[in-house]
Parts: sequence; structure tokens; C-alpha cells
Amino acid sequence: MKLFVGLGNPGSKYARNRHNIGFMALDQIASDHGFSPWKSKFQAQLSEGKFGSTKVLLLKPQTFMNLSGQAVGEAMRFYKIENSDVTVLHDELDLAPGKCRVKQGGGHAGHNGLRSIHSHIGADYGRVRLGIGHPGHKDAVAGYVLRDFPKADEVWLDDLMRGISDGAASLAAGDGGRFMNAVALRVAPPRSSNSKSKGQGEQAVRNAAVDAQPDQRSPLEKLLGKFK
Repeated sequence: MKLFVGLGNPGSKYARNRHNIGFMALDQIASDHGFSPWKSKFQAQLSEGKFGSTKVLLLKPQTFMNLSGQAVGEAMRFYKIENSDVTVLHDELDLAPGKCRVKQGGGHAGHNGLRSIHSHIGADYGRVRLGIGHPGHKDAVAGYVLRDFPKADEVWLDDLMRGISDGAASLAAGDGGRFMNAVALRVAPPRSSNSKSKGQGEQAVRNAAVDAQPDQRSPLEKLLGKFK
């Protein structure tokens, strides 16, 4: 059995906040893979499903971010889940928007949700770090993470969520590399050779159009141009 924990704050007021990207990821997984309806349990919202023979629990703590560890600890004790079978999906200031990284263990880097989980179960659990970027100054962080994603971010955010959902089975199987490949195929799909050739062809046409323009420089300008 695996436990995927998404971090965020409960309520519609926070639903589209940058801080709630972990909730968004679990919602995408549950919707795409036919998981059970969300139910209230362990001070959280819980949904259950399977990837092959592996049962997966999705947990969205409803205690607010700073107390996330309470719900995680309760669920782990009830189902007798080990730290190695827990993966926490959370926002990451130190990654550019749209970037995703998998990590096992480590510090909490000041993230209040991870800090709370550390205090309840220790540090040896998996993380999926979801980049939201940094506002540039530490004093601006609180306001930044509690603001909604702007419309300009909707394309990469949707691609990232779909990529996480595509790779969820691999994540449950402990294959971080395959999970990251699934995310990359959504976020940065490979360009076909045809599209590359088309782009090069269009550039060649533009260059030819520039070259075809008559040279209207004066004799002095032409002479100076030879020495540039």
C-alpha cells in the first residue's frame, strides 16, 4: 500500500493558490484514474484506488498547512504504512514554475507543511517537488504562495498536472525515472523533425526576404559597413 499526500489549505478561498498545487495534483490523479469519491477521515480528505495490484491512498490534510503532519501520522498508524511508502507532493519555491523533481528524505527547507510532517513521522519519506518559482525576497513569500496562479500559468500548470497523473502508476511502483519521463512528455514534449524543418524553412524565407531588400545605404555607409 502506498500513501500519496498532497499539501494545501482547505476551502474554496485557497483552492487555486500556489500553495495548493499538491491538492491539485491529487485531484487530477483521482479524476483520471477512477479513484473512489473523497471522504473525510484522519482530519483529511481521503480517496482510494489501485495501480495494478498496488493499492494507493490519496490524502489531502484539512488541518491547514502548518498542521499537515497530524493527518499524515494518523493515516500511517491506522494502515500501518512505513515512511518508505509515503510520497508528499508539495509546492517548491526553489524550482522554476513548471519544474518537477523527485527526492527521498532530506530537510524541510522552511516549508511549514513538510516541517509539520517531519515532527510527526521524521524526514525519511519521498517528495515530489513542484516548482512555483520564488518572488525574489523572503518577506514576499507568504503573500506569494497564498495568491492564485495567474492566467499566464494555466498552460504549464495543466501540462504539469496531466504529466503527474500520467506517471502516477510509476510513482506508486517506486520508479522515479519513469515518473519524471511521463511528466517531461507533457511539460516539454519532443519536437518532431518535420516541425523543426518547417521552422528552419520559415527562417530561411525570412532571411531571404531581408536579403532581397535593395541596399539603400549611401556610399559612405557602405564603406563604413565593411569595417564593422
